[in-house]
Amino acid sequence: MVLDAFAKVVSQADAKGEFLSSAQFDALAALAKEGNKRLDVVNRITAGASGIVASAARSLWAEQPQLIAPGGNAYTNRRAAACLRDLEIVLRYVTYAALAGDSSVLDDRCLNGLRETYQALGVPGGSVAVAIGKMKEAAIGVANDPNGITKGDCSALISELAGYFDRAAAAVA
Repeated sequence: MVLDAFAKVVSQADAKGEFLSSAQFDALAALAKEGNKRLDVVNRITAGASGIVASAARSLWAEQPQLIAPGGNAYTNRRAAACLRDLEIVLRYVTYAALAGDSSVLDDRCLNGLRETYQALGVPGGSVAVAIGKMKEAAIGVANDPNGITKGDCSALISELAGYFDRAAAAVA
C-alpha cells in the first residue's frame, strides 16, 4: 500500500495505539506549509519532463556513444525510444514521491525489481544510473529557478528531491 506522508504518520501512530507526538505534528505542519512550493516544483518538472529526459539521454549518449552504436543497448529507434520511456517513468515517479513527501510510491510502483528486470534484459544499469543523475541535475535546475515559484527557502525540498533521484539511481546500478 502506498501512503503519503500524512497517512503514513497516522498509520504508524494507530498501529502503536498512540496519539501523534508534537514532533510528528511539527513535521506534518512543515510539510503542509511548504505545500505550495512542493506543487510549484512538481509542476515545473512535469512541464519540462520531455526536455529533462531528452537532455539526459543526449548527454548520456554523447558520453557513452557505444550505447547508440550498432549492437548497443540504445541502437535502433525502437530501443532508444524504450530508454526514453523508462527514464520518463522514473522521472514521473520521482515527481509523485516529491508531491507525496514520501518515497513509497517510487519504491513500490517503479523501483522494486527494476534492477533484476534490467539485468535479465541486458540493460546496463550503470548507464541508466548515469542518465538518472543527469535528470536529477536538470530537474533541480528547473526547480531552483526562482521565477514564478512560491517564495521561501526550498533547500530541504530540493534535498528531498535529490534523494529520490539518488534512490532511483542506486536501485538500477
